[in-house]
This record gives sequence, structure tokens and C-alpha cells, in this order.
Amino acid sequence: MVILGIDPGLERVGYGVIEVRRGSQFSLLDYGVIKTPAHHPVVERLTMIEQGITQLMEKYHPDEVAVEELFFTKNVTTGIVVAEARGVILVTAHRLCGQLFEYTPNQIKQAITGWGGADKQQIQQMVKIILKMSAVPKPDDAADALAVAITHGQTGALGKLFRMQ
Repeated sequence: MVILGIDPGLERVGYGVIEVRRGSQFSLLDYGVIKTPAHHPVVERLTMIEQGITQLMEKYHPDEVAVEELFFTKNVTTGIVVAEARGVILVTAHRLCGQLFEYTPNQIKQAITGWGGADKQQIQQMVKIILKMSAVPKPDDAADALAVAITHGQTGALGKLFRMQ
């Protein structure tokens, strides 16, 4: 099964593509970020995100897509534009795959490290180990997206599922 993990953002959308085989064996297929230029209007940036997600879906044909839920407490303005980007991601992934799951940051931390209070470095080290990488994946957004994909692969789809109607 091929899983596309996504860490939503407006400036950078992290993505990680893994394959899960029997016995929870994980293989890394790809990871990186979809970048949008800060000086462009938001609607253009959202369009770039939609195009980037579409390209990933067409290239890897994931069986399922896992997306991190938003968590923000301080900057509501930033949270709003990230929520807009996340909306574009959800609609695009849902339209092109139909198997869309969401995970909270605590669910991801728990699945990857066994502890819901793990910090970013602990998660990145576990991603590196689980995927047998020689170095921690960079940038952080891509590492986070790989963690989302691994979480989905490890938990057997316990995230919130969006079903096609």
C-alpha cells in the first residue's frame, strides 16, 4: 500500500510518500515540500498547492492519504491562511484518492515515539530509524509529513476517515 503523508502549510507543504508491505515494513519512495512564494497573492499560492498535490497524486497513485490536523494557539491570522491551504489539500486529495485520513499532532507523536509529549527532534530521529535513512529528513515539513504517513501505516487507519459520498 502506498501512503501519501501531508503536513499542511501555506509557504511550505511537506509531503512524504511511503510504501507499507506486510509485517509493517516501510519503504521510502519520496519526500519534500511544495513551496509557494510569499509575495504572491494567497489565491495563487493555493492554486500552486493544488497543482503540487495533483502532481504527487498522479505520480504515485497513493492508496490512502494522511494529513496532519491543524494546531495553532497564538497567531490566528497565520492559522486562517494555513487552514485555507489545508482545505485545498483535503479537497484535492479527497477528489483524487477518496481514502483520506487525519491525525492530530499527539496521535502522530504517540505512534512514532510511543509518547505523546515527544519533541520534534525525537520524532525526526524515529522517522530516520523507521525508514532506514542515513540522515534525518530535511526540511522539517517533509520530516513531519513522513511521520504522518508512518503513523497511518502503523495504526492501521485509526485516523478520522473522510468517505466519498
